[in-house]
Amino acid sequence: MTSAGARTAPDTWALDLDGVLWTGKDPIAGAAEAVGALRASGRTVVFVTNNSFSPIAQQEAKLASFGIPAEGAVISSAQAGASLVKAGERVFVFGGPGLIEAVEDRGASLVGAEQAVEADAVIVGLDWDLSYDRLRAAVQAILGGARFIATNTDTTYPHENGIYPGAGALVAAVRTATGVEPLVAGKPEAPVAALVTARYGDDGIMVGDRPETDGAFARTLGYQFGLVFSGITQPADLPIDPVPDVVAADLLAMVTAHSF
Repeated sequence: MTSAGARTAPDTWALDLDGVLWTGKDPIAGAAEAVGALRASGRTVVFVTNNSFSPIAQQEAKLASFGIPAEGAVISSAQAGASLVKAGERVFVFGGPGLIEAVEDRGASLVGAEQAVEADAVIVGLDWDLSYDRLRAAVQAILGGARFIATNTDTTYPHENGIYPGAGALVAAVRTATGVEPLVAGKPEAPVAALVTARYGDDGIMVGDRPETDGAFARTLGYQFGLVFSGITQPADLPIDPVPDVVAADLLAMVTAHSF
């Protein structure tokens, strides 16, 4: 289905970040205008990201620098991963500051590499301070009975300096060493969908540039799937699965195609 013709705008617009609002360090033209138009119409805008490394305030600040106020409107795979542990549980975090923040906010207790064998759960996300010792600790904790949680399984992520290894590359290393399959929390899985629908309900559209994550996540949410061509997927890649409910060149074009 194309974006030709006006469509009734859903109540909630869940937006991916890279490929929808920016590419690397550069904002996508019209994105801030589109978010402003949605909010002016009374629609709710939420930003859903598989970035587990950056603290929420840092992600909000980047959005704000592009003219998109986002305080309290970012949901991350780190938060989704942390939602799978309970207050008071001992957790070894094989990830970055954003994941540490989310686990602490949950009320769980962090344990270091030397105490990882005592952990109730191990959460693996993107870790720029990756070391063999931390990998060893995660593996031993899981082999000792700790639950294995992954923030997401994206094998790569786009960076202004090129393609970088994603959290999924680290998850794969732990999976290979332990033979244990993780419970995955981020897009397109159910834990992060539960965070979105609990706050914003079930009338929405998920806008993204990747069918395997954003499209699949739309189906998990029960939302429409809005595909934009400002990121990875291009018109020449169609048809794709899942089939998008609406397609457009970019977010502004998609917003313009809806009636308010």
